[in-house]
This record gives sequence, structure tokens and C-alpha cells, in this order.
Amino acid sequence: MAEAYIVGAVRTPVGTKKGALKDVHPADLGAHVLKELVNRTGVDPSAVEDVIMGCVMQVGPQTLDVARTAWLSAGLPESVPGVTIDRQCGSSQQAIHFAAQGVLSGTQDLVVASGVEQMAKVPMGATIVQGMDFPFGEGWAERYGMQEISQFRGAELMAEKWDLSREEMERFALESHRRGAAAIEAGYFDREIAPIAGLTKDEGARPDTTLEKMAGLKVLREGGRMTAALASQISIGASALLIASEAAVKRHNLTPRARIHTLSVTGSDPVYMLTGPIPATERALERSGLKIGDIDVFEVNEAFAPVPMAWARDTGASLEKTNPNGGAIALGHPLGATGGILMTKLLHELERTGGRYGLQTMCEGGGQANATIIERL
Repeated sequence: MAEAYIVGAVRTPVGTKKGALKDVHPADLGAHVLKELVNRTGVDPSAVEDVIMGCVMQVGPQTLDVARTAWLSAGLPESVPGVTIDRQCGSSQQAIHFAAQGVLSGTQDLVVASGVEQMAKVPMGATIVQGMDFPFGEGWAERYGMQEISQFRGAELMAEKWDLSREEMERFALESHRRGAAAIEAGYFDREIAPIAGLTKDEGARPDTTLEKMAGLKVLREGGRMTAALASQISIGASALLIASEAAVKRHNLTPRARIHTLSVTGSDPVYMLTGPIPATERALERSGLKIGDIDVFEVNEAFAPVPMAWARDTGASLEKTNPNGGAIALGHPLGATGGILMTKLLHELERTGGRYGLQTMCEGGGQANATIIERL
């Protein structure tokens, strides 16, 4: 039976909108992790068969196939192609899936899965162009009407459906900051980070925040529960993983660190938008034969506080084992890079703690989600 192995995983520190990475070109961010991945694994870069890079806002400096541009900007062989993909927030997690599927199918042996997003230079919504048609046409309107479709509304709908109070979500967010700050202080991320532009650590965690400060923030929607404290941060970052077949591991003398155990992707209600991780996780567990209690570490993207909170309630997962070193509320969410960042964090946390199985899942625009289970070797 064919296997797909993770043999390398690296990320930049996650920068804030006005922080140390605000002026770094996204192609150079991507180039940095690609070069570092090659250096850390010792692989012959000319043996890489494809570079798959997730990026959500493919406009301006992130357009014209940033995967290819980043690879060439890194000074790596011109013979290696690159393709940029968009599954919204899950783009680089989908890059991992595509890379693994290429290896598992036997059609490829070495594939890079990566992601980049420079949200200081290319803000959310930049691909919706004024003067052009809106992304939703007549067929959409016939099915869903002209109601608001957004992650902000989806987060409010989830908070209402799962009866999550603002105070309960603020306690969750505070814990994310506490865990993130503690992990940074302990150096848990140092081994996975490739410093860039003088930045060596994630910038977003706020160890001095309090429930009182959160309670003083205005709600994002009149009559709602969500505030900026309960949402992921606007961020900058890049990630890269090397996925290899058993034959490539032997041929290039690589060291497998984990195997891709199970892949799943599923759709959900696009109005609620953010509930996809629940069925994606359930499908992954069903396909894997594992139980929720078999998983040692979960990485669930904290796009908004209701996402992991509702997910944990419905799946029965332990929040103690979920985002143990903080999530995107504290550490940031550079859209197209986040899937690879979370997988890099997941792998290193399993290695640090000796856990065996890890599961990663993310909500994505349009009401869909990936879930990935890996087994540490």
C-alpha cells in the first residue's frame, strides 16, 4: 500500500498587520520557507515534482501564480513547476491534501505543499473588484436569496445556535492568548520557525489582555455577541511542507516524521459558513477507524471563537487537547498560509510531547472544511 510521508515542515513567524513583516513581499515570504525547507531536509530541489501553494487573495503582489514566483525567487531550479490554489482559509491544508494525493496515487514522489498570505499588502476582499459583478449570480440568488453571506454573520449564527455567551467566548479567547504567550515564552515554536526580517517569534499573542479589556470592546454587529477579541487576527506568514513517497525517502535519504493517515473534505451550509469542521472531522474519523479519544492533539483554526467551541461540543473532542499552544485568536490567521502553519505546529507538538495521532481541521469560505489526520513516526 502506498504511503505519503511528511519529511519536512517549516513556517515563518506570524506577523501582525503593522509588525515586522508588513513590508515583506509575499513572493519573498514564500521563497523564504521554500528555501528553508530545502535546506532543512537536504533534498535535491531538482527532484521536487511540483510546488502547490495556497493563497486566498490572488491579486496584486499575490497574483500571476505566486507559487512559481516564490520558487524562482528562492533561487531554486527553473525545471520545477508551481501552482497556486484557493480553497479560501483552508488553501494550504488543501495543498497538503493535493500533495499527499499525488504521492498516494503513485504519480508523484516528492511534492511541496505550501501557503502564503500578506494581509498588510493584500487585504481581505481585495479580489472583489469595484465595477465588476459580485461573485454571487442569479443561480445563487434563486437558492439563497440576497441575504448576507459572510464569516462575521456565520460566527454570530453559530454563537446563537450553540448558545455560546459572549462571556463564555471571551474566556476561551483569553485562554488562547495565555497558551500562545506561554508557548512562545517556553520556546515551543522555535524549532519550526524560520526567522525573517529580524522576526524570530509570533507577534500576535497578548499576555497582558484581560476579561475586563475584552468586555469593553464594541460588538461587530448591532445586537450581536462577537467582538474583535473573539476573532482571528489579520496576519502575515508563510508555510511549507515536503511530502514524500516511500521510494523518495529511500532514494534521497530522507527521514519520515509522520505519515498522512486520513484525508477528508466536506461541504456544509454556506450561510452558517463556519460549521464545516464538524462533519469533516466526523468523516475523517469514520474513514480512519479511529475514535475521537485516540487523537492526542487537535489543531482547529480559531477563525472565530464559536468554531472550535461548537466543534468540540458536537464531536466530543477535548478542548484541553485542542490548540494546546494557542490558536489564531492569539497567534493570527494569515489566510492561505494557515493550513500549513497549523500542520507544522501539529507535527512539532506531537514530536515534543510524544503523541501518536494528530488531527487538523479548518473552516473555509463557502461552507466547507478539510480534516487531516497524521500519525507521528
